[in-house]
Amino acid sequence: MTATMDLWPVGNCQVSALVDRSGRFVWGCVPRVDGTPAFSSLLDSRPAAGEGAFGFWEIDLEGATRVTQSYQRNTPILVTRQEDDAGNAVEVIDFCPRFHRQGRMYRPVAFVRIVRPVAGAPRIRVRLRPARNWGERMADRTEGSNHIRYLLGNMTLRLSTTAPVGWIADERLFRVERPLHFFLGPDESFSDDIAASLETMLARTADHWRHWVRGLATPVEWQEAVIRAAITLKLCQHEETGAIVAALTTSLPEHADSGRNWDYRYCWIRDAYYTVQALNRLGALDVLESYLEYLRNIVDNARGGHIQPLYGVGGEATLTEEVAEYLDGYRGMGPVRVGNQAYEQVQHDAYGQIVLSNTQAFFDQRLLRVATPADFAALEPIGDRAFAVYDQADAGLWELRTKSHIHTYSAAMCWAACDRLANAAEALGLAERATFWRTRADTMRARIETAAWRPETRRVSATFNGDDLDASILQLLELRFLAPDDPRFTGTLTAVEEGLRRGSHMLRYATEDDFGLPHTAFNVCTFWLIEALHFTGRDAEARELFEEMLSRRTPAGLLSEDIDPGTGELWGNYPQTYSLVGLINCAVLLSKPWSAVR
Repeated sequence: MTATMDLWPVGNCQVSALVDRSGRFVWGCVPRVDGTPAFSSLLDSRPAAGEGAFGFWEIDLEGATRVTQSYQRNTPILVTRQEDDAGNAVEVIDFCPRFHRQGRMYRPVAFVRIVRPVAGAPRIRVRLRPARNWGERMADRTEGSNHIRYLLGNMTLRLSTTAPVGWIADERLFRVERPLHFFLGPDESFSDDIAASLETMLARTADHWRHWVRGLATPVEWQEAVIRAAITLKLCQHEETGAIVAALTTSLPEHADSGRNWDYRYCWIRDAYYTVQALNRLGALDVLESYLEYLRNIVDNARGGHIQPLYGVGGEATLTEEVAEYLDGYRGMGPVRVGNQAYEQVQHDAYGQIVLSNTQAFFDQRLLRVATPADFAALEPIGDRAFAVYDQADAGLWELRTKSHIHTYSAAMCWAACDRLANAAEALGLAERATFWRTRADTMRARIETAAWRPETRRVSATFNGDDLDASILQLLELRFLAPDDPRFTGTLTAVEEGLRRGSHMLRYATEDDFGLPHTAFNVCTFWLIEALHFTGRDAEARELFEEMLSRRTPAGLLSEDIDPGTGELWGNYPQTYSLVGLINCAVLLSKPWSAVR
């Protein structure tokens, strides 16, 4: 079965929107990714054609029978072509402006749509119906000579356009005989020529993204897939602060009627670490540098070295979880959650990810700001905390809400924090601190190896106090805790495949959690399996499985969080940074070298 999550992101690292297969904006929050949705119909099962429907922005060709979509090459600029059977056609170009202007990045809270007639005498209808207060009602509006203001409650958006304002307000059909330009942005007068300004914005935005892509060190194989994943990961960064969100959406369920609906529009320390790790492999150092600035502020505010699993994109520590009562959910499968209670959890792996994200800055001379002894000193309390808690129970990376264990993955991440602090101290010439942290790392390693190893089953357990299978223990390879030829790892890989693999897909775990047994596979876990197959010499299997995962992408070339192993249907929040990270990492590992094609 083909994936049904046919959604195309556009954005500028300040705001974003998801465009559906008909060219309708169905999701988009303002004034930033974790704000209130102006476009909320993705989580509203009322038909968009209904009289009372709202929370969307559509531009429809009368009698359209065919719709095709594609991104302009190496950009997140979307082109939707609509055609009818009488030979009429229009193209709608959607983007969020992003380019350097007056010495800084111009990335307004704004969405641009340009309609071009391309054949016949097309007639269109524009329906712009933003929502307010999480779908409580349609936004009120006021009209001007060439604009319409939408009162969203948390802010006011102004549509400036070259189209007849009355026809837009009345949602009437009209003929398109020239390009039409729409700028939905801040409530400010558009003093320049709208058409000329938006055409310039389009050209400069395309130029910006193509130059960003040109700087990527992509593998020779699967370039288009890697580039699309990299652009989308970049869109998941809130560039103002450097935070990286786990996904652009909230409450897309992990499987049908599961109740596993979570708000992922926040910065998980874990997810962000994996994102910068993948983009570093492509040389996208701008993401790392911005994220490290965000992390330094998180570390400065940490009390006693304590780190939460996630924060708001502005560094907010409190992310109270509530239910949006006016929206019934994706395909009617609520609840719709705003906020995430996981901020209250204890997840010890965050200490390792804080240090691992920072380590490169002590070695990489390309960075504009190389890490200093002061940065090292600021990280040492994080290492102290990692050493203090590594063999204590936590909620684990899967964020179990009613269970607590000593998780091997969390313990290994804490070990990595101390191990990498030793490396950083050596790079700075701090011999005494290097010895201190190396001794601690050795102590932790010995404890983990003893507590997690199960000689009777010849495998590493996912917890210290059980004999559990969990896909996260495959990450012991990536962390350099175990080598690929270590019998302890090969035995663990065999056990994980036998217990968690479902055809071509990997479950996170196969035991009951707060919501019962999981039904869907977790896409990043399949990519972790692909990495393990590669490193243990099973390259042919790894490539075959990777190609299959590529075939599971949406038409936009992206992946969500989860997949139904039986049907191939995608579920979970979208686009999911974890999944795109796995795609990039595996492509880099498996691709033949550039020298092979020169």
